[in-house]
Parts: sequence; C-alpha cells; structure tokens
Amino acid sequence: MDVQERIKQTVTGNRVVLYMKGSAQMPQCGFSANAVQILKACGANDLVTVDVLADNDVRQGIKQYANWPTIPQLYIKGEFIGGSDILREMHESGELQKLLEA
Repeated sequence: MDVQERIKQTVTGNRVVLYMKGSAQMPQCGFSANAVQILKACGANDLVTVDVLADNDVRQGIKQYANWPTIPQLYIKGEFIGGSDILREMHESGELQKLLEA
C-alpha cells in the first residue's frame, strides 16, 4: 500500500486526526504543541495523532495529500481542516468546538 492510501485510510478511519511533529504527549515543535492544546481545550477526546518525524514518506506525503505545505494538519471526519493558525482562529471564533461536537 502506498503512502497516499495509508494516509487516506487513517483520516477516513478515525474521527479526529492530527498529523504533527511528535506526539500529543510530547510535541516536537511549538505549532504542533499549540494544535494539541487547542484540540484538548475543545474536548477532542478521540484525537489520533500521527508523528511525521517517525516516517519521512508520511511527512512528505501528507503535504501532497492535502496540497498544504506545513505541519501540523488537522482532519475531522476525513476532511482537511487546516494548520495551526487556522485551528487557533477557529477555536477563538467557537467554530472548531462546533465542528468537533457535530
């Protein structure tokens, strides 16, 4: 199975997926740490994280999958939501909480 198929299975097989540097318990960059903090504040208890530092194919492949150049990347119900700045804006507006509750 190629990397694009693996990514597709992960984002469609889990409700909330964050591709990030490190893990939720030990983020390896500030943007990833910020994304995890926001998701926890929104009550995302079913969060699945994928450490892009553990697999370079996934690290490059996720950028192509969403046509988005940066990490972290959030997917909810198989849909690409955005990166760290977008998550922060959505959290501040209350939009992210609504999306996670739906």
